[in-house]
Amino acid sequence: MIAEFIPYAYLLAAVLFILGLRQLGSPKTASRGNLTAAVGMLIAIVATLVDQGIVSYGVIVGGMVVGAAVGAVLATRIQMTAMPQMVALLNGFGGAASALVASAEWLGYLRDGAEPIGYVPLAIVLGVLIGAITFTGSLIAFAKLQELMRGAPLTYPGQQVVNALLGAGTLVLAGVLVFAPLQPEVFAGLVLLSALMGVLLVIPIGGADMPVVISLLNSYSGLAACATGFVLGNSGLVISGSLVGASGIILTKIMCNAMNRSLANVLFGAFGAVDESAPAAGGEDQRTAKGYTPEDAAIIFGNSRSCIIVPGYGMAVAQAQHAVRELADVLEKKGIAVKFAIHPVAGRMPGHMNVLLAEADVSYERLVEMDEINPEFSETDVALVIGANDVVNPDARTAKGSPIYGMPILDVDRAGHVFVVKRSMNPGFAGVQNPLFFLDNTMMVFGDAKGVAHAIAEAVQELI
Repeated sequence: MIAEFIPYAYLLAAVLFILGLRQLGSPKTASRGNLTAAVGMLIAIVATLVDQGIVSYGVIVGGMVVGAAVGAVLATRIQMTAMPQMVALLNGFGGAASALVASAEWLGYLRDGAEPIGYVPLAIVLGVLIGAITFTGSLIAFAKLQELMRGAPLTYPGQQVVNALLGAGTLVLAGVLVFAPLQPEVFAGLVLLSALMGVLLVIPIGGADMPVVISLLNSYSGLAACATGFVLGNSGLVISGSLVGASGIILTKIMCNAMNRSLANVLFGAFGAVDESAPAAGGEDQRTAKGYTPEDAAIIFGNSRSCIIVPGYGMAVAQAQHAVRELADVLEKKGIAVKFAIHPVAGRMPGHMNVLLAEADVSYERLVEMDEINPEFSETDVALVIGANDVVNPDARTAKGSPIYGMPILDVDRAGHVFVVKRSMNPGFAGVQNPLFFLDNTMMVFGDAKGVAHAIAEAVQELI
């Protein structure tokens, strides 16, 4: 009798998933959207657990206890600045889970000596293929973000040829398994080649492209889950996996548009790779940037009425989000209107700056997206750039030979005064110098972003 209501439970869960995704589209409703989707997932889990044909409840409870313990440790110990690494790992875990479930189903068929029929062989192959790529690719993304390996692209001669041959071999094995599923050697080869492909596809991608990679891997994890849903005949998993896969692809497209680059260029362009035969980055520009102190900045702020703060990855590295929020509060107490300009690919994951600033209790109303804030720079007294580089580089508008040419940027150079807080004059991930640093209206304040923000706030407070 209860089994008759399971499809309706999955339908309700799907509706809540869709509503949750809709609410996640706005920072104001994101928390509610997360809760809505979580309730939907709870309903789907309960509906699945009442199916007596799955597995013993002892195994299920054991898995829930272990998973909850690991999740609790990660949630309490991971800093908000390390959220991109966390997301990369979660994508990888999702891919691994799908690959393992599909593999377990295949082993069941092998044990019983009965070949899967219909669409099941294809679903098993896709679950293993996409899941394994997602798992190893996410591990490499995590290692790059955690600085366990070089964040810059890792390339070698003939890399594209090797990847093409590997992809062709993987597709051949996948095709063989679809028509003749019960071949252990072929299945093992598919798992190994898929895992290797995940590694080789991500190592040539630089740190600046991590927002795209993370959203793409998130999409992969959803597609793998969808395929596994077909393997199990579980409509809830098919629906949720499809939603994750589709939303991840859409987000990936948005990220690519924000950089004015194609997905193929992100995946195969090795953006940020060092050209050993080329002159050092910034070598053609021998001008000297003007260095100033936080006290100098405070004097400019004392005669200003408006300020736009532009956060970047440097703010995340310095864990300066709380100091930046305190500075914004001090400026507002002095009668200076403050807004935050958010570039879509600032940081190392989609929404990275929004997450950090929300963690520092910066209200959503003060966060303004690039397209909306750009017209305001020309009427703003001060633009304060905290650890951002390529997303404020004016060469993106005019320098056709630059690797960032055509990328939409924040128009900070059009503000009355520009303060740039950086540790040094090193270029960003694009490997090119930023002419913004040498403009007449730019003042460089060198130092740790957290310390500089505190120092500027103290200096502004001392103003009469």
